[in-house]
Formats: sequence, C-alpha cells, structure tokens
Amino acid sequence: MIILTGGAGFIGSVILRRLNEAGHKDVLVVDRTEFAHLENLRGKSYRFEDRDRFLDDLAKIDPSDVEAVLHIGAITSTTERNQDLLFRYNLNYSKALAEWCFEHGTRFIYASSAATYGDGSKGFSDSDSVTPTLQPLNLYGQSKQDFDMWLLDNGLTSKACGFKFFNVFGPNEYHKGDMASLVFKAYNQIKETGALRLFKSADPRYKDGEFKRDFIYVMDAVDVVMWAVENPSVNGIFNLGTGKARSWNDLANAMFDAMGKPRNIIYIEMPENVRKQYQYFTEADMSKIRKAGYAKPFRELEDSVQDYARNYLMQPDKYY
Repeated sequence: MIILTGGAGFIGSVILRRLNEAGHKDVLVVDRTEFAHLENLRGKSYRFEDRDRFLDDLAKIDPSDVEAVLHIGAITSTTERNQDLLFRYNLNYSKALAEWCFEHGTRFIYASSAATYGDGSKGFSDSDSVTPTLQPLNLYGQSKQDFDMWLLDNGLTSKACGFKFFNVFGPNEYHKGDMASLVFKAYNQIKETGALRLFKSADPRYKDGEFKRDFIYVMDAVDVVMWAVENPSVNGIFNLGTGKARSWNDLANAMFDAMGKPRNIIYIEMPENVRKQYQYFTEADMSKIRKAGYAKPFRELEDSVQDYARNYLMQPDKYY
C-alpha cells in the first residue's frame, strides 16, 4: 500500500494516476471528505480516508503493509491568515507522519514549497546551509520552512525526500480558485475577453510583464516525484522547478499562440498591498537533484502550455 495525502488535489491526483499506471492499485488517499467525489479522482484506483481521522487510525495500520508515504496534502493558500490552522496541518500533521515513517523505516516523500525563498534575496539554492537563512513572505511559506527546519535541526534529512515545488501548472488544478496558476487563469481570461491583463512593473529594473518565474508543468513535476518513489535511496530537500525562469510575457504569448488567438496584453497597475511582497524573479537551482541522479530534461514553457491548453483546457471536462 502507498499512503498519499492530498490525493484529491491538484498535484496529488496526478501522482495518483501515475501510481496507478505504475501498477500501484492499493493507494490510500487521505484528504478532506468534501473532496471525496471530486472529478480529480474519477477513474482512478484508491481507497479514501478523511484527513482528520487519519492520524488516529495510523496506529492501526501495519507498517509492513506500507511501501511509502507521499505527503502532498497541505493548506496551500498563500493568503491564509489563520496561523493555528497552518501550524496544525502544515507543521504538526507533517511531523506526526514523518515520525511514524522514521519509527518504522517507511519511505517518506513530502511537498515543501518555493514560497520558503521569500523575496529571493537569499537566492534559490536548496543547499542545507542556505535553508536556515530563508525568510518567507507569508504564513504558508513559513509553515513549510518550519517543517524543513525541523528536519534539518534534528538531523533527519537523510531519512526524508522533500520537494520545493516552484510554479506548477496543469490539468486537475481547476478547483483551486484564486490559487490556480496564471496559466489556467490566462486561458479563461483570453477565452472570455480576447485579452490578458498583467501587472505593470513597480520596479525600475523590470519592464512591464518581464518579471520571471520558474514555471513547471505538473507532468514534469510528477516525473520527479515518481523517480523518488522508484529510488528510495535518494533523500534530502530538493528544488523542483525547471531551472529556467520565463517571463509573464512569455507565458501570455505561449497561451495566445496555443489558443490560436492574436496576442493582446493589457498592463494594469499593481495594487499597493501587493508591491511590498511581490516576487519579481524565481528560478530553481536544480544542481542538487541533478547530482542525485535525476537526468530527464524538462519541457519548454511553450510546449507545456500548448499541451495543457489543447489537450485539457480546450477539451470539455478533461481531467488527467
């Protein structure tokens, strides 16, 4: 059995399908009960348990039956202000799962976040010597940083495999609302209005639309997670992006082209409350995971956007 928290969510549900395709049919999905019948789970092999019951029931599970725990579930809203909620689900829940795995020698793979890098002033190295210096800009990022630091402070990184996901986009993110990727939002905005609105730059170092992010297609991100499942000797905290930052303008133009629409970008003022914590640049340093043995190349942004738009967004009710 494989335990997969967050298996009804965006990245988790793509992992679930890939696990099924790899022959793992006995997967225990742990998520919120209201997600139990989400379209993300349709056609997949799994059992389901509510996240609030699961930790109590964990003691009843025979550890010899569990091949691995993939802890992808979390509160992922970067605007969440309830610190107690984040502390409960993103830190303490993660600790409880990790401790169970360490006690029983079970493979533990978990989702960290590039939100730990804050404004990027410390760079984007996933070196263990850099991690303690990071200062996230929001409580979500801090909750992920706190768990990474718990592992580091207790010398446990050699027993866990964590991934700092950068800007992931792709099928099955449709339920995420404001937290959905700009790629998803761009498709819908272009479809409805024929144009895409992007923030003007509030930093003289960057032209309008030229701030950059490390956008990674969910298919590529899950390739890395599956590699970790198949290589249990690989442990540590790793970046998970493409290692190649691309601009908002690049992303917008890729979507216009994928949809066969004329390029039409409208630049709007950046809200005052966003300016102080806006990230103008993110780019994953991928040298650590390459050194660990991951060799597969990542797709170019244009190819990923085209696949997402044409094979999913433009197809009615198409999930992965």
